Amino acid sequence: MKPSIGRIVHYRLSERDANEISRRRKDFHDNRSADKHTGFVGHVGNWVQAGDVFPAMIVRVWDESTVTVNLQVTLDGTDTLWATSRAEGTEPGTWAWPERV
Repeated sequence: MKPSIGRIVHYRLSERDANEISRRRKDFHDNRSADKHTGFVGHVGNWVQAGDVFPAMIVRVWDESTVTVNLQVTLDGTDTLWATSRAEGTEPGTWAWPERV
């Protein structure tokens, strides 16, 4: 299959991705912003770890020869991850087409 804008793929978090997501969520929790009821929407969600897989939408195709794309990764929470210049693959930090069942 050929990647194109709007297609849904599966993204496997890298260690760096998981650390960044967890840091943002911890910062929001530690700041107690949710307790202040200001209406501010922060980074809230279930904890993640490297290797976790989430759905992602292709938002830009950079290089069809290496299948490099930018993704908006939908996390299990109120936030997303912008994963830039990611290649197709099976290891952490890459994306793959969903399995057909």
